[in-house]
Amino acid sequence: MLTKDLLRVSRAGGGYHLQFADADAERLAARVLGIYQGHVGESRETLEAALVDVEREADDFKLVRGLAKLVEREATFETRAPVDPVRARRRVFEAAAGVGVVSEAEREQALAEAADHFDTDAAALADALYADRDSRQILTDVDSRWGPAELRTQYNLSLAQTALFDATELRVRSSDPKALVSAVKRLRLMYEIRRTETGREVVVTGPDALFSNTRRYGTRFARLLRTVAAASEWELTATIDDRGTERELTVSDGDISVPGVEPVTEVSYDSGVEADFAGRFAALDLDWDLVREPEPLAAGEHVVIPDFAFEWRPGADTGVRDTGRGRDSDRADGTAGEDAPFRVFFEIMGFWTPEYVEKKLARLDALEDVEMLVAVDESLGVGEEIEATDNRAIPYAGTVSVKDVRDALRPYEERLVRESAAEIPDKLRPDASVISLADLAAEYGVSEDALENVAFPAHERVGRTLIDPTVLDELADEIEPGMAYEAATDRLADYGIKDDSAALARIGYRVVWKGLGEGTIQPRE
Repeated sequence: MLTKDLLRVSRAGGGYHLQFADADAERLAARVLGIYQGHVGESRETLEAALVDVEREADDFKLVRGLAKLVEREATFETRAPVDPVRARRRVFEAAAGVGVVSEAEREQALAEAADHFDTDAAALADALYADRDSRQILTDVDSRWGPAELRTQYNLSLAQTALFDATELRVRSSDPKALVSAVKRLRLMYEIRRTETGREVVVTGPDALFSNTRRYGTRFARLLRTVAAASEWELTATIDDRGTERELTVSDGDISVPGVEPVTEVSYDSGVEADFAGRFAALDLDWDLVREPEPLAAGEHVVIPDFAFEWRPGADTGVRDTGRGRDSDRADGTAGEDAPFRVFFEIMGFWTPEYVEKKLARLDALEDVEMLVAVDESLGVGEEIEATDNRAIPYAGTVSVKDVRDALRPYEERLVRESAAEIPDKLRPDASVISLADLAAEYGVSEDALENVAFPAHERVGRTLIDPTVLDELADEIEPGMAYEAATDRLADYGIKDDSAALARIGYRVVWKGLGEGTIQPRE
């Protein structure tokens, strides 16, 4: 973004028209780049004087300053002095106090005395005194990512971002709506999707509509434009709060584009409430798969895209998946098919305005046949309203409690275990002579808990493993008292038994340890 004083806008006809830089401005962009590159090794003061000369010749000084602002972000300035300016000032002031400086000669005397301390001369010390001022700093490098054309493109993008910081609402149509919605969610912006006569549009609450967190929200909001502009076709209409007057700004793919850098997707998840929750939940290694950005849910004429969906996948290698879109088990309308895992959707409410909360509650109330948990910031004070929509509210302050979410999921787990247990025969005869309950549960696609009341006539349950009695007899013959523990575990591993302690106990042995790595097998007493 640029600073607001560099905004170039026309209000002709009561509208709000940004003054984008056209192709002719590329010559000006080239000149600004050249000035920076030509002043490497010189002071900022000298550089700025050269830029002022360009401003005087240009049609609009704001355009020059805007281009320069973008180049300066790629420039490096350093303080260069033979003596640290802070130490130099302290020593010179001490010398001046001793001399009692009131004349130029006495000033030179004080400088000379201080210079002796640093083993330099008075002139060099005088130059160092204020070398750390911005105007005296030296331009040491300009590593611009852009040529003249890219700099103009970046300028137009930055100009629009600056204007949108005052937006109360943004309405976007895009040829790549998935990327748009994905970016909106990752930036954690307040939004809704409206169905219009010409299709759906994404409506995003602007930073000027918020009561707090405006800068953080505004920065994220501005970054959204990079994703919008990355689509081949798009149109954006924004309501701008222009010093108390609402004006409409319209921008399309013909006005701005992205200058060859990756659009935003890297924000929020790695550092926000959402990322924090996902990381801690995944560490629990539960039977729930956590899916980011599942498919949209119909809510009357609107659409709700929750932050996450918990998918019930007992026995599977669960964790966090990036998206639930495009799965074979999902229907074309975005809902889960009959063979899809059971889902509980999860929404985290963060940024808010009273109007946004009201709309959110209305959308949640309009959801049908959907299991939804809503983590709601305690400052919103709408937990009861959410409960009234038949969705479970989980209050949080700062971070979402994984335990609270786990507790909210537990009733679903208990029901699913009961249902899966009802589908399993009372007796099972696994083909394998040795199989763990976890593997058998995965084979049937159920939780281990669903096997608790099942009988296994051909096997004996040893710890969490089912073992054919003949295998136990063979092990009893192979494992002898005094055998090294390592050799015994090798025998167990040959049969696929991982639960060493339970198996050894079953055949009447225990491990006697002589050290950290030396154990022998002895009969149990």
